[in-house]
Amino acid sequence: MRVAIYNFGIQIAAYDDPAVAGFARREPLNFMAAERSEGFIGRSGYEGEPGPASWGVQVFPRFLKENGATSGVSSFSLWRDLESLMAYSYSGVHAEALKHGRNWNTPQKWPPLVLWWVDAADNPLWTDAVRRFEHLHDHGPSPQAFNFKQPFAANGTPVEIDRAEVRKIAARNAAGQKELLSAVQAIPV
Repeated sequence: MRVAIYNFGIQIAAYDDPAVAGFARREPLNFMAAERSEGFIGRSGYEGEPGPASWGVQVFPRFLKENGATSGVSSFSLWRDLESLMAYSYSGVHAEALKHGRNWNTPQKWPPLVLWWVDAADNPLWTDAVRRFEHLHDHGPSPQAFNFKQPFAANGTPVEIDRAEVRKIAARNAAGQKELLSAVQAIPV
């Protein structure tokens, strides 16, 4: 089993607008940091863009239209376990970007992310990610769609994330990502 994460947001301006340039400049460094992180398995690319193949046709949650937006930002990746995903998400390069998110994104009335377990033989798709994202919003955390605050194990039972292991993984990741962190910290918000 692998844990999938999908996140979604709507930015305050178009991707190429100077108002969100800090995000756009950080994005490639975030992807590189993920790829260098312990427990990273892979991520979906975006149709028509260089990089990894897209896991099906990219779709967006209903919140995009409900907010009058025509595009959003989202990512979709697979990880070995909750601890490695949490270590990447809340430390280093990605954490540095998260602290500036309020500068680039509209306030959310939906969850920032959804997590779920994927069988190693399955290829996840954007459509499944969006379905689970909306399910989390509509019904709250469950084994089918959950978050870091209320996680579930692959067998469907509630689980505690091993925070000590998260810190150990984050420290190991940091050792191999020092230059990325320095580079991202030098980018204006």
